[in-house]
Amino acid sequence: MRTLSNLLVIFLIIVALLAVLPLVSLGFALLGGALALAFWVLPIWIIATSDKTSGFEKCAWILAMLCLSWFAWIFYFFLAPIKPRRRHRPRYDYY
Repeated sequence: MRTLSNLLVIFLIIVALLAVLPLVSLGFALLGGALALAFWVLPIWIIATSDKTSGFEKCAWILAMLCLSWFAWIFYFFLAPIKPRRRHRPRYDYY
């Protein structure tokens, strides 16, 4: 009788683990999807918050990032800024 109850408990534990398996798989799938999305958005965020470029050039790099994916991000680190930035010198007017 004791052996039969032990086998029944083991069977119920196995069934419970099999019932929980889809929930655990869904959790891992959602976590993996969120990490993949963050990994894809990261270069766009880096370009958008960078001080290397500004204005239209930054928009062009982000557009290139969306169209060409990771290659544009690698090019951004080696080539940006394409045009040298103009430095604004303080203007002193003596009247």
